[in-house]
Amino acid sequence: MFFGTLNTWLSGVHAIGFSMAGGIAGAVASVELFKHMTGIKGSTGIAFAAPLCATIAVGRLGCFFAGLDDYTYGTPTGLPWGVDFGDGMRRHPVQLYEALAMVAMLAVLLWRLKKRDPFWLANGFYLVVGWYGLQRFVWEFLKPYATLAGPFNVFHLVCLGLVLYAAAMIRSPRGS
Repeated sequence: MFFGTLNTWLSGVHAIGFSMAGGIAGAVASVELFKHMTGIKGSTGIAFAAPLCATIAVGRLGCFFAGLDDYTYGTPTGLPWGVDFGDGMRRHPVQLYEALAMVAMLAVLLWRLKKRDPFWLANGFYLVVGWYGLQRFVWEFLKPYATLAGPFNVFHLVCLGLVLYAAAMIRSPRGS
């Protein structure tokens, strides 16, 4: 709720905002802090990787069907697949872009897990979080949000943090 509300306020919309990116960042930080405090080593997230992909995809469909009300729509576009959410303007359906990106990740994840790929078994959760952060970072350029640092909005920075977290976790020996 913090990042979503900060984003809406910076963008001139005085409303409580909710954010999938902020929720994921908060959940990851909480789990990693808990693991550190309790001495849990190794990756524990693989059981959550596929459900996370599906949850994001379904959630973004909900955002798409909410139209303009939840402030997740894209910037205007002349592309043939632009969507008019009722205001007479064709916009990038960024919610669908994100849903499709996460369905694609889900397909790759399930394929690699079915093959019992050791790298994906050990790093699947981090790969999902990194992919989420990377693809969301790209779609943020197609949203009408106020920028915070240069061309980047609040969610660009949150997503960059998720990508860096995933890369650090994949590279680090976790003693599983």
